[in-house]
Amino acid sequence: MEKTFIILKPDAVQRQLVGEIISRFERHGLKIVAMKFLQVSNALAEEHYAVHKERPFFKSLIEYITASPVVALVLEGPNAIKMARNVVGATNPLDANPGTIRGDFGMEIGRNLVHASDGPDTAKAEIALWFGEENLVEYPRALDPWILE
Repeated sequence: MEKTFIILKPDAVQRQLVGEIISRFERHGLKIVAMKFLQVSNALAEEHYAVHKERPFFKSLIEYITASPVVALVLEGPNAIKMARNVVGATNPLDANPGTIRGDFGMEIGRNLVHASDGPDTAKAEIALWFGEENLVEYPRALDPWILE
């Protein structure tokens, strides 16, 4: 089973879309193995977005992610990274397909509601940064035989 990291960003929280967004991941069969609601510190934001440090939008990115609480999740399932990114949609909501989170609720790239890990190495690093392996909950789901072969 693969794990991926998701952030429901401040705009998702402020627009009261948390339940709707989480339900979309669950309806696709992804299992929540960690979740928390938190106010992101500047230090955590800067570490999470360190790859963008030299880009002109870095400061506004940090201001945005720390402006309001977020919901951080770890999801698990076969091909969880690709599945989650398909559910989320293209980074720019203008390019996101209808039926995706960004396609249905987004209007601008700077307010695109959700972050989703882009690959296995990124997912592993983001999960470690935000949760640590010790905070992931492993459990069987009674409905797994109806979702997974």
